[in-house]
Amino acid sequence: MTKSKGSPTPSRRYIIKGAGALAAGIAAPAFLSIRSAYAAYPDRPVKFIVANTPGGPSDIVGRTIAAALQQSTGKTVVIENIGGAGSNIGMGVAARSEPDGYTILLATNAYSVNATLYNKIPYDPLKDFVGVCELATSPNTFVVQSALPAKTIKEFVALARANPEKFNVSAPPIGTTPQISAEMLKLREQLTKLETVVFKGGGDALQALLSNTVQLSSGALPPAAAHIKAGTLRCLAVTGETRWPDMPDVPTMVEAGYKDFVLATDTVLLAPAKVPPEAIKWLETETLKVLGTPEMKEKLFKAGFQIRPKGAKDAWARVTKEIDMFKGIIDQAGMKKL
Repeated sequence: MTKSKGSPTPSRRYIIKGAGALAAGIAAPAFLSIRSAYAAYPDRPVKFIVANTPGGPSDIVGRTIAAALQQSTGKTVVIENIGGAGSNIGMGVAARSEPDGYTILLATNAYSVNATLYNKIPYDPLKDFVGVCELATSPNTFVVQSALPAKTIKEFVALARANPEKFNVSAPPIGTTPQISAEMLKLREQLTKLETVVFKGGGDALQALLSNTVQLSSGALPPAAAHIKAGTLRCLAVTGETRWPDMPDVPTMVEAGYKDFVLATDTVLLAPAKVPPEAIKWLETETLKVLGTPEMKEKLFKAGFQIRPKGAKDAWARVTKEIDMFKGIIDQAGMKKL
């Protein structure tokens, strides 16, 4: 091809340089727009998925903290309860949600338990989520109606052995630490006819006891706390490392003669793995801020929780460490995979 002397052809270097400048000009506004969007996070409601029904421990913690975050930040935080399948349904929904920081999982120990207990779960426990922050912990309890002539867990066991057809125990979803507590008690005491009736949430499991559908309930302290204080229910033992401060006369399971019987219900915020770091940092910072207030400490303690304010790194370390820990407990208890 003949070149015109009056219109010199641009050099290759010039063309590349010009194209780079044009690309930069196009990309910069988009990049700035993205940064601006995350700088304003959250600019719409943030949803905490609670993988249990209303009234249980995770729901109580979630609603208490959501309300505090709204008051503290002026942002909207809502709770969505998605119970079922041992919390797997809600955790699967959270794992598949858009990783934009607007859908966060409020998880219990079921997250780590299910990794071993189930043959198949709808999330990868090591890859699909990251930590946001630790929230609170509560001991599990064994409670009965106050009219039942059993003052200790050993006395309940004696009644259940004497009348095996008349005694059942309620528990929240399979894979929760209260459900594992119930199975451990049955195995250690060889209560083969003590039927475990599993419910979608801790509130439902407790209601079964209140309505006399079952004679023993294994659950976290919060749903039962008000009933214990009112005298409607009697707590036979707690599964914590120490006695609960508000119930100094109630022994731990270890004190009651059950070696290594220590299980708690812990709550933690987890985010889908690809959520932008800016969103996670905002959630971590603001949640730890409200957890650090005396008002929140008192409110959750009255509900049966002790605050455990830990950041994203420590929260995730606890969750992943417990996968192996619960595998050992499940194997020791002889629980079959589901």
